[in-house]
Amino acid sequence: MADVFGAPGRRAVETRLPSLREELGADFCIVNGENAAAGRGITAKLADKLLASGADVVTLGNWTWGQQGFAPYLAGTDRVLRPANMSPQTPGRGLTVQQGVAVINLLGVFALDPFESPFLAADRLVAEARRSTPIVVVDFHAEATSEQVALARYLDGRVTAVLGTHTHVQTSDARVLAGGTAAITDAGMTGPHDSVIGSDEHNAIRRFVTGMPLRLEPATGDVRIEGVLVECDEAGRARSCAAVRVPVES
Repeated sequence: MADVFGAPGRRAVETRLPSLREELGADFCIVNGENAAAGRGITAKLADKLLASGADVVTLGNWTWGQQGFAPYLAGTDRVLRPANMSPQTPGRGLTVQQGVAVINLLGVFALDPFESPFLAADRLVAEARRSTPIVVVDFHAEATSEQVALARYLDGRVTAVLGTHTHVQTSDARVLAGGTAAITDAGMTGPHDSVIGSDEHNAIRRFVTGMPLRLEPATGDVRIEGVLVECDEAGRARSCAAVRVPVES
């Protein structure tokens, strides 16, 4: 499930995810939660709510440290990930194996400035993950579509899926690559789409017009769940990859 944005996105997860998993026949669910706290980071309480609502693993991104006091929680969990290519001196982990599925969380280079190249980190982490399971899913939180496509092709045949997050705009390129890796440039956003990528349009537009650092608030209209449904075989090769977009009643 793509980036959960603010209270509208959280409510969509809490009210709809359990039944949606059943409708889609989803055996495993990864939720990106880095915008869960009013569009900027996540808290321990909110992470626990996403997990209780049906997420098997929660991934994060460039707003991992957007909320004060979150680091101790992240240091003590194996179901909430921060990007693996942040500094190894920061709390938390970027790889977990749950229910026979390995999940890797990576941060893109362009405009996000991670500690380590996601390509080099992926080589190490994929090899580690495949010692435990052939089913490996990468959440690649990145700004540039070229970087997201490049990593998917770089890992083609070595992982089950490379799913882009971060831009909050679902792309139309869900596919299975030649080597058996499912890929999409961006899985989209779970939250209010009558907005500027989740935020109320008024101050977002004023920021662009004036250049002033105005406070952004989550919007409320046209709430949708977006994400990707991937089917794979026991060897970890993807059989199908389809974008998901589900309206949620407000």
